[in-house]
Amino acid sequence: MVSFSSLEFLFRFLPVFLILYFVMPVKHRDMVLLIGSIIFYAVGEPVFILVLIALTLLNYFMGTRMWKLNEGFHLSDWQKKRRKRCMIEAVVLDVAILAVFKWLAVFVDNSLLPMGLSFYIFKMISYQADTLRGEIWSRPKFYQTALYFTMFPQVVSGPIMRYNEGGFDGKRIYKPEQFEEGLKLFVIGLGMKVLLADRLAILWNDLQMIGFQSISTPLAWFGAFGYSLRLYFDFWGYSLMASGLMVMLGFDFIENFDHPYASKSISEFYRRWHVTLGNWFRDYVYIPLGGSRCRKGRLILNLAIVWLLTGIWHGNGLNYVIWGAVLGLLIILEKLLYGKILKKVPVLGNIYVLAVIPLTWVIFAITDLKQLGIYFGRLFPFIGGAGIAVNQQDIIKYSRNYSVYFIAGILLCIPAVSEFYSKHINNPLIVLALTVIFWLSIYFLSSSAGNPFMYLNF
Repeated sequence: MVSFSSLEFLFRFLPVFLILYFVMPVKHRDMVLLIGSIIFYAVGEPVFILVLIALTLLNYFMGTRMWKLNEGFHLSDWQKKRRKRCMIEAVVLDVAILAVFKWLAVFVDNSLLPMGLSFYIFKMISYQADTLRGEIWSRPKFYQTALYFTMFPQVVSGPIMRYNEGGFDGKRIYKPEQFEEGLKLFVIGLGMKVLLADRLAILWNDLQMIGFQSISTPLAWFGAFGYSLRLYFDFWGYSLMASGLMVMLGFDFIENFDHPYASKSISEFYRRWHVTLGNWFRDYVYIPLGGSRCRKGRLILNLAIVWLLTGIWHGNGLNYVIWGAVLGLLIILEKLLYGKILKKVPVLGNIYVLAVIPLTWVIFAITDLKQLGIYFGRLFPFIGGAGIAVNQQDIIKYSRNYSVYFIAGILLCIPAVSEFYSKHINNPLIVLALTVIFWLSIYFLSSSAGNPFMYLNF
């Protein structure tokens, strides 16, 4: 049920929920969404729904403590200090709970990590920080706070919405055109997931089955690029589905990806990739640490902390720490050394991103450090000492089988393709194409077990 690309969700949960949501008077729709969200998560995580409910109650009442100290036109120094202390206590508690479950997942059993825990903890931290900063303009009611934390389109893998972006005051606008727009976004995301990401996942699974020590260097690079596209369309597809659902329900669209593979630097890439997560780290970690308006040594430390936390957040293996450290190092080098050169020569920046990012995704993908070393030995045989591949012509077979998915993926990475879609969104041919995409996706879902979204594990 937690997967938007399951037949159970598409033909059972979603139709019933939408009917109930829209037949209800507007003033009761948030309550329907709250109850539906709890049911959605409970079906997927029948035990850990209690964790989500407990965290919701805890963060609401801790946020309420700050509101109670917010009385008067001018806050006293004591009130300010007390409110800040309340916020720190709430954030420390949230982080501690996340750390405990991460520890259990690493040292006891990976199944002990609740689905989407990192995402709803991050929303709770932003809620506490925004309450302290005065960015939440009126005191939320309990059901409004609970809805913000638990909304089923976002609770599993984001995007990470801020409370004041949600229109929880009941003033959202419901239009048939908006519902149609959200439905189209959902179908595009479903197609990216099922028709592209799941097909490319077979390539990476094949390489693992063959054994990295047996593949040729061309196939190793082909696999790295294939995994990069697979991860992109898996997560971008999920984000479009989640945002499409939100738009259908009357919320504003939240952009989580902005064609990152058109970037000219690693820094720009991560401003365009998983935008809401990057903004979260920027606003709640990087800027409070001092941001970039500080001494060079402090800037390096700030970036190192952010990317170390990013690596730890993404997974439990040492490879994620290495992945975060490598990206942090590259971004620091861009800030201090060659970033200006990349800006002056945009083509060089594009080549740099397209060459380096797939290498970092290999680190992200392979949790076994020994296997990671073997794969890099295949990528760079002149320094890896990995030996001769069993089948030097394997690239011919795999490029023949997967070229159509690579071509489609590359085209969708080009901003002009999205611009064309936006200009012709109501063209009957576009509507027909989306209809074909939907039913093709259903065909593939019904004929295979389907793959869960990769980011559901984070």
